[in-house]
Amino acid sequence: MDKTRRNFLQSLMLAPLVVGANRLMAYTSPIKNNKATRLQYSINAYSFNTELRSGAMTFYDMMEYAADIGLDAVDLTGYYFYSYPKPPTNKDLFELKRKALKLGLDISWTGVRNDFATPNVENRNSDIELIKNWLEVSSKLGSPIMRVFTGRHKSDTHSKDEIKEWMVKDFKTCAKYGEQNGVIVGLQNHDEFLFTSEEVIDVLKRVNSDWFGLILDCGSLPSNNPYKEIETLAPYANYYFVKEHVKQKDSTKVPADLKRIAQIIQSSNYGGYVSFESLKEGDTKAIIKSMVSEFKSGLIN
Repeated sequence: MDKTRRNFLQSLMLAPLVVGANRLMAYTSPIKNNKATRLQYSINAYSFNTELRSGAMTFYDMMEYAADIGLDAVDLTGYYFYSYPKPPTNKDLFELKRKALKLGLDISWTGVRNDFATPNVENRNSDIELIKNWLEVSSKLGSPIMRVFTGRHKSDTHSKDEIKEWMVKDFKTCAKYGEQNGVIVGLQNHDEFLFTSEEVIDVLKRVNSDWFGLILDCGSLPSNNPYKEIETLAPYANYYFVKEHVKQKDSTKVPADLKRIAQIIQSSNYGGYVSFESLKEGDTKAIIKSMVSEFKSGLIN
């Protein structure tokens, strides 16, 4: 990369930025940040998957809840919009922005489903168009990062290295469009195709774009030592997902040590968003509130 992250940030200070983008500049080399850590807290819409799909809850309800418990932002996942996969109307997007402003929240994140592991070129091209459309949505919402996946296909005719080749090419295409819209394309490690920190870092470096980054999913790194994997990826993270579990090598879920994760994040001098996502049965609002409290109790003042 011909620019250091610091030079990149300095150059962007001269240009208009979407809301919150100064918190989330992508980079593909672990560079020490000497500024004091200033974490921001969000909630991911998937925590309320059942309620949002049934209509028992809306994005507006989720925003009210986030504000009530003192969060800074919300993650508005694309497929909970009524129009998905098509983009919502500007009117709908701008009403969400107005609501967020009233509540003192950022809309920090959007995300779509895509599959770049499939050998079907037509399907991959269709997903590139989907990502392009929702990068525009993200920009209109003021969301500085948008989540993408790898996909989970296991091919009998193509090696993993071959799949990585076209996957990296597709990510590069999306990153260029992200740059045009002022939105970072954030790869979420999701225990689908890239299973280790080493594999994730390899893809980040091969895409090699300031507009392609990492959404570090702490609950999707199957390992005998998932905390070590989180620690290895921490210098590359542009956004965090914290869940109530981590995964063992065989993908068995075990309760997460949220205090330990908090300390890993804090020690990396990260200063962006940490988003909480609950997948447990029960009172989701109470679970999220408890997770946030436990995480914060692990921070060293």
